[in-house]
Amino acid sequence: MTHSRARKNLGESGERVAALALAQRGYTLLARNYRTRTGEMDLIARDADGLAFIEVRTRRGNAAGTPEESLTPRKRARLIAVAQEFLQARPEWSNSAWRIDLVAIELDRAGRLARLEIIKGAVEE
Repeated sequence: MTHSRARKNLGESGERVAALALAQRGYTLLARNYRTRTGEMDLIARDADGLAFIEVRTRRGNAAGTPEESLTPRKRARLIAVAQEFLQARPEWSNSAWRIDLVAIELDRAGRLARLEIIKGAVEE
């Protein structure tokens, strides 16, 4: 398996784990892998506080740093832009409170879940 294929599989499995964890915490999933010309949002959901645009970051081991550290200023700006595009395309959501959350997932060397943390409002507008 190529490195990029392995990374894609890791990301997809992380998104599945995140979607399940969010559902268990009362989030209602609205969209997965929402794409615009600007970029992509892993998950879009609703909870008691409003609309949540969710970036999922999955890491196996910490050689590449933590999931939180992988969220660069450029990526943060792109997430905000994608969220704004979603809201502009859907007038029914335009007056909703919204935020960008991060789901940080770390797996151990065997691929087992070592940490899953939902960080509400991880990206400030």
